[in-house]
Amino acid sequence: MARLWQSLVSMWTWVVIATCVLLWFPLVAIVRLVTAPFDRERYRAGYLFRQLPKVIATLNPFWRFRCAGVMPPDPRRPFVVVSNHESFVDILLISHLPWEMKWLSKAELFRVPVFGWMMQLAGDIPIKRGFGPSAIEAMARCREVLSQRVSVMIFPEGTRSATAELLPFKDGAFRLAIDAGVAILPLVVRGTRPALPKHDWRFGRSTAVVEVLLPVETAGLTPEDVPALKARVRGMIVAARKGVSSASDK
Repeated sequence: MARLWQSLVSMWTWVVIATCVLLWFPLVAIVRLVTAPFDRERYRAGYLFRQLPKVIATLNPFWRFRCAGVMPPDPRRPFVVVSNHESFVDILLISHLPWEMKWLSKAELFRVPVFGWMMQLAGDIPIKRGFGPSAIEAMARCREVLSQRVSVMIFPEGTRSATAELLPFKDGAFRLAIDAGVAILPLVVRGTRPALPKHDWRFGRSTAVVEVLLPVETAGLTPEDVPALKARVRGMIVAARKGVSSASDK
């Protein structure tokens, strides 16, 4: 009976999500059209797009999401934001943070009807895995976004971990932060894995949190410091995942 109830509620929730996406698309398109002459960085269209996951999470009876940690006082201070990656639902959870950032995402997602179109309107950054020229182009676009005082969000593991252990971090996010002269802002996500179990369309119960850790400055660092910076940030995320946050909930 519990399994049947989970299936029925999940079907209803998928219908709600699809409806929200269809309703949100023209709103994002209108905002992008109206603000295009003075909002080259697509901050407003992106900010509106990022409200959609909040609506979806609120309407899902299985989920309870919250943010913790100290939020950056200036939402337009650019960071390279990095996080561990447990589930596709991480994207919905991290979008609850109260500032806009452009996401470095798989190019395949941009081809998803409606949702992918909104990613394009929001100014998110596509990258093709295993294709060198795409990575170079994506990093150039990331540097441009950071120069416009907008943060960039990257999962340094590159993909979701199949276990509770973090995958090795790739260099890209850390090299980008050093090259652009901006700080790294680490995040920790917890509790998203059961929200949408892998290879299952049914939603699971999840009380998930995204915690904002202290920024790691990169001033004075060079490309030779990438391994040490990467290790330091990864260590912070590992330690925070093992502990209980003492930061105030937001």
